[in-house]
Amino acid sequence: MDSDPIVARLRAAGCVFAEDEAAFIRRHLDDPHDIERAVTSRASGLPLEHAVGAAEFAGAILAVADGVFVPRRRAETLAHTAAAQHPTARVVVDLGCGCGALAASMTTRLPSARVHAVDIDPTSVVVARLNGRRYGFAAHHGSWWDGLPSDLRGRVDLAVGYLPHVPTHEVRHIHADFRAHEPLGAVDGGSDGLDHLRTVLAGLPDWLAPGGRFVTLLSAEQARRIDGEVLARVDGDAVVAFG
Repeated sequence: MDSDPIVARLRAAGCVFAEDEAAFIRRHLDDPHDIERAVTSRASGLPLEHAVGAAEFAGAILAVADGVFVPRRRAETLAHTAAAQHPTARVVVDLGCGCGALAASMTTRLPSARVHAVDIDPTSVVVARLNGRRYGFAAHHGSWWDGLPSDLRGRVDLAVGYLPHVPTHEVRHIHADFRAHEPLGAVDGGSDGLDHLRTVLAGLPDWLAPGGRFVTLLSAEQARRIDGEVLARVDGDAVVAFG
């Protein structure tokens, strides 16, 4: 029997990694009332990060909110690899930023760059702007490239994006907690999962600076069907560069 009451409650609710989740809650919350609220919310099925209001990503601590995509740990490889592709980048953008996890990561890895983030979901943009004030990036509302300031056209040295790339018929396999609390548009990539990637790639000639690159994360199978350079592999996925 668990001696830690929070672990016991989380385990009884079906949380497989109850010890880790209890530690996460205590790491980000101090007030007993906030801890109780988070444990109750998590036990009712709210994703851990939404219950706490925070996410950890590549060394950054980010605000999140119900209805905003939670940054996935496997995308940390995307952050590391993308920054290494253009260490002298002056203008960096995070396309489909969600809470701004990749943008925050870029500000810490490329401190001399101007970093911009964009998302079509207004709730995500509100949260991204909150994180942007902390980490030093600007968040914009709009669809992909069209949501960015026009003066960035032809000047983007490095673009990153954890694009929606789950094929529509596979969305049902995503954990039910996330399906209920994240926007469908943040994961559904169309029939083959590549609809949004095609849109982004179509904008590369207009938005990238000479020598600029766009780096994203795809499934290994998707990477084999797209004409891009595989830079790294992680958990069956591939970090792929274009441009």
